[in-house]
Amino acid sequence: MKKSDSSQGSEDIAPSRQIDATIEALADWRGTTLARMRALIHQADPEVVEEVKWGGVPVWSHAGILCTGETYKKAVKLTFAKGASLEDPAGLFNSSLEGNTRRAIDLHEDDAIDEAAFQALIRAAIALNLSTQAARSRKKS
Repeated sequence: MKKSDSSQGSEDIAPSRQIDATIEALADWRGTTLARMRALIHQADPEVVEEVKWGGVPVWSHAGILCTGETYKKAVKLTFAKGASLEDPAGLFNSSLEGNTRRAIDLHEDDAIDEAAFQALIRAAIALNLSTQAARSRKKS
């Protein structure tokens, strides 16, 4: 797994270890859910970079942010930075639907998720980030 070597806030602790600590500290269904989603992200993209931003929020990136993993009392929220631009044939997005850019998946205790569809969203987010990056490169040339 490729992981970022720097983070905001705790420069001496690798982001992956910070995310491990966050999951461990939750010690309930939210930690289990966040850990499972993290594993699915890594399976979908072995080159994903883990970061921690905004006061401790896990962030997964590849040529730009793919998604964040926030935990709340009653939900684990996976917010896709460019979710509004992604096809979601399985209808996983169930939160932040009104915006023009982001889309999120809120998972509650005992919720199941279509793992293949989630991984397809991760791969689509990567493809979108790479195409945006390539378009910027062409403009600069």
